[in-house]
Amino acid sequence: MEKDQLQENYDNSRFLSCHLCSAECLEDWPQGWKWFNSKLYYISAGKESWTESQKDCKERGADLVIINSKEEQGFISQFTGPFWIGLSDREREGTWKWVDGTTLQEGQGYWRKDQPDNYNENESCAETAKSNSQKTWNDFQCDEKLSWICEKEG
Repeated sequence: MEKDQLQENYDNSRFLSCHLCSAECLEDWPQGWKWFNSKLYYISAGKESWTESQKDCKERGADLVIINSKEEQGFISQFTGPFWIGLSDREREGTWKWVDGTTLQEGQGYWRKDQPDNYNENESCAETAKSNSQKTWNDFQCDEKLSWICEKEG
């Protein structure tokens, strides 16, 4: 009886989640996407450079993840990683921009202690990894091959 109740609760929550998102969500969600706070997230299994990761996200109708809140940062930081996120200072050193063109204001974000540091003057892309802390971001060489997280509207 307890098992049946748990299954019914699961089915009901899945039904509700699907009806809150678009038809595109219904089509894509079961195929590797995770639902959180009205958005869909794809956690890659493969590893690519930052540029190739963003290209893969675009092909999926998404972008590398843009982290807009403490809640979203908490959701993202539960995954082991490291993962590329949609943040870089490739255009101008020290000016961190999201893939949608918005600038991350100085002092904002969830950088690890002493990050970003542009180690060897060769780190222009942001990655994140699981941590007990909210501070998970690190600048890293863009051509390194990491997993990535895509995000799109649900």
